[in-house]
Amino acid sequence: MILSHNGRSPDIHPEAFVAPDATICGNVRIGAGARIMHGARVVAESGAIDIGRNTIIMQNAVVRATTADCRIGSSVLIGPTAHIVSATVEDEVFLATGTSIFHNSTIGTRSVVRIHGVVHVNTELAPDSVVPIGWVAVGAPAKLFSADQAEALWAEQAPLKFTLTAYGIDQPLNTCLPTVTQRVSERLASHAEDRVLGD
Repeated sequence: MILSHNGRSPDIHPEAFVAPDATICGNVRIGAGARIMHGARVVAESGAIDIGRNTIIMQNAVVRATTADCRIGSSVLIGPTAHIVSATVEDEVFLATGTSIFHNSTIGTRSVVRIHGVVHVNTELAPDSVVPIGWVAVGAPAKLFSADQAEALWAEQAPLKFTLTAYGIDQPLNTCLPTVTQRVSERLASHAEDRVLGD
């Protein structure tokens, strides 16, 4: 389904393919040879999304622009159920099944984020980097942590201020959810005015 949002409509190259059950919404540009597969969601809310040439977004992956633009380079493969929000993914990157790439992060050219890998907010992954299966990249430059390193990970992650970056609120998430959900609810209310352009 192709939707306008806040008066902006997607720009899809005629040589790109969007599956009939995918969603492309708002200020989205999709380059030649790109493939947006079944169930994928590409939604530009408070920013623009730019998807380069020959980039593949597999089934049920989600690409969003919420707090800032989201740029996906050329020859990128985004695996099923991956999630990218307001980040920069440079050319020739592989994001495996179930990866999560968060706000204001950058994935350098030719990098690989393996199954269920996470790149946290405000993180810079250098070109040719690898995030192992289930590991978390944090910081600028990125440091890598396995799931069993929770305390060390939190020591690096806390100063990156997830709630401030993602929601504009400088408080721990468990103390500000009423404010967070109100702000997000107000932002998402604008989708009531979305208009179907094609499918």
